[in-house]
Amino acid sequence: MGITRAGYNSAASYKASKIRGNLAKRIKKHWMLYVFLFLPFVYIVVFKYIPMYGVQIAFRDFNPARGFMASPWIGLKHFENFFNSYQFGRLLKNTIGISIYSIGASFPLPIILAVALNEARSRIYSKAVQMLTYAPYFISTVILCSIVTLFFSTRTGFINNVIAAMGMEEINFLGEARFFKSIFVWSGIWRTTGYSAVIYIAALSGVNQNLYEASKIDGATTFQKVIHIDLPSIMPTAMIILILSCAGILNVGHEKVLLLQNPLNMEASDVISTYVYRMGIKSAQYSYSSAIGLFNSVVSFALLIIVNKIAKRATDVGLW
Repeated sequence: MGITRAGYNSAASYKASKIRGNLAKRIKKHWMLYVFLFLPFVYIVVFKYIPMYGVQIAFRDFNPARGFMASPWIGLKHFENFFNSYQFGRLLKNTIGISIYSIGASFPLPIILAVALNEARSRIYSKAVQMLTYAPYFISTVILCSIVTLFFSTRTGFINNVIAAMGMEEINFLGEARFFKSIFVWSGIWRTTGYSAVIYIAALSGVNQNLYEASKIDGATTFQKVIHIDLPSIMPTAMIILILSCAGILNVGHEKVLLLQNPLNMEASDVISTYVYRMGIKSAQYSYSSAIGLFNSVVSFALLIIVNKIAKRATDVGLW
């Protein structure tokens, strides 16, 4: 038994030394790649992992004068206060409602645009359309919201000018809660559809051309080529994007919402991110807002695992 154990230890030691030797050889051979990898690694450690030390603020009654460790530990009190607050139901409803609306409306459009551009006979026309649909992505959020505000303005907006010319009463689109979700979602679709289509266009460019030649010989129509060649080819990419979108269902950005938000549409426009902004920045309730942000991150992580598992079983495509 002693000999066997000694032999096992010797073999394990030899294997470990061999691994270290191979690693040293790889580092020596590809040292430039490791140098390039060093800076991103440092960035991730410094800006992603070290700040996790501050997560404890969500479980403390934080006082900036005392610091993290001296502030009293109160456990899950901030989470309980958030769940029991009267805003919780409204915030959750608005956040999920906007996210589901956005995913349902925006997810198929880049696919349709990419397939249409891929099937266009004129390359010049295809490139021109791609450029025109891609350009709005470079418009800043502030300018986009200014355009939306001017477009739907009660007095000078184009929409209300058309309505007034038809003899109908003008509508305060940004002042009524029932219009907020549609304005928010469709202005975002106008801005990002062309940019989102790029990844599908790239996926379609990698399709084996022999498949198109074979379909042409078989007499397949354009619609049949799209159904049997194009869509199956981009389906793995589409599923990954859908998984990431579903995982971020609670991550509605606060910037655009705040720029379009006003007291009249607050009922429909107030989401978790804007509430965190008000509590953390304006009211200086750092622990409370951090607890809400941590809740948001934990739910997003859980959704990522669940949605990825469902997609893996249904389509055999997943992030891992």
